[in-house]
Amino acid sequence: MRRFWLYLITFAAIVALPSSTAHSQSKSSKPGWIFATATHVPSEFTNQESGYFSIIEGLNGNLYIGTAKYGVNSYLMEFNPIKMVMKMVVDVHRVIGIILRGFGAQAKIHTRNNVGASGKIYFGTKQGYPEKGEKRTDYPGGYVMTYDPKTKQTEHFPIAIKHQGIISVTPDESRGVAYISTCDDGRPIEKSHFMILDLKKKTYRDLGDSGHSYAFIVLDNKGRAYHPFRGGLIARYDPETDKLEKLPVTIDGDKPPKDITKDGAILNWEASPDGKTLYAIEMSTNQLFAFDMTASGSTIPGKRLGALLPGAKATDVRGMAVNPKGVLYAHVTSGGPYFNLVSYTPGSKGVRDHGKVAVANPNYTPFVDAKGKPLPWHHAVHRDKDGTLAPTTPLGLAAARDGSVYVLTLAPLTVLRIPAETLK
Repeated sequence: MRRFWLYLITFAAIVALPSSTAHSQSKSSKPGWIFATATHVPSEFTNQESGYFSIIEGLNGNLYIGTAKYGVNSYLMEFNPIKMVMKMVVDVHRVIGIILRGFGAQAKIHTRNNVGASGKIYFGTKQGYPEKGEKRTDYPGGYVMTYDPKTKQTEHFPIAIKHQGIISVTPDESRGVAYISTCDDGRPIEKSHFMILDLKKKTYRDLGDSGHSYAFIVLDNKGRAYHPFRGGLIARYDPETDKLEKLPVTIDGDKPPKDITKDGAILNWEASPDGKTLYAIEMSTNQLFAFDMTASGSTIPGKRLGALLPGAKATDVRGMAVNPKGVLYAHVTSGGPYFNLVSYTPGSKGVRDHGKVAVANPNYTPFVDAKGKPLPWHHAVHRDKDGTLAPTTPLGLAAARDGSVYVLTLAPLTVLRIPAETLK
């Protein structure tokens, strides 16, 4: 149970559901709500209906989603949102040719998946959670992988650092490299190495231990790679000069708030399509920040763009993405059994709240068995008295080229598609 609760949003209200056939709702408007079409990720590819940040749109318009099957294996799923077809395309243990169980398993695809210019999907594997009698050294280490939708081929690279998983993979195929971040799941200070993977030689170069959990790596318009470091620093690696800088940040010309520089800060990062702006949301901080990646000097200047949900006392954000038109989307949980979808358009006065997210097809998967007993790991949803079904635990988010937004939610592991027309 603790595996799931570690990631479950603690202030989301979880309630038992009646039979899924007892209620229905239409796609018609409901004040303060937006409706998404839900698709269940087949349960055979998880054992706790679990996934994480891993959802991205490929160049072919399909979604690529990572799953977690604790103590067993992990899988990359391909979802065609037009045909509503989902299939497994990567069986991690089969690809690496090593089958370990328990804590030795490649139990998660947790990375913020990314897409190379070639169309290849870049992702990585990591450890689960040790059970009684298991040691953290039982886990051999995580693998960087690529899946090519054109050829249906998967490539894997050697373990980067023994006993550490892979939490971030960002390719720069023009230079033949990918930037990665490792993770040892240590607390309170994590060992997380910023590394360069030579895609041809299949060798790694270590740029140092960042001491930062759940690091996302972005590239700017010059191909420089950015990685958060402990203490509120940003490491910037320039492949042209082979120089690594560790730079402090400012917010509105002043020192940054402790919320984004403290130990344990979890930063959602994303770059604008032109590679000039770095957007950031700290997981529990009700604020959107933007940093200028074109600025010269010894600091990276940032500014506040506004509260995500004005007046909210506590927020939880674990998914953020920018679509090719430059519009940023994030999901925000703020007390109660719902989450809101918000957006920011460059040049606007602040963040826009689109409303609470509900499911337009509430019978998309069973929630109880034939005897009316709740199905295991199908409980992280809430149903209002009028039948409105709302997932309570969102994680990954992908912003598609057609303007739609996809959100991955837990228990049951579900892909929500919020169509572009509802976001205008």
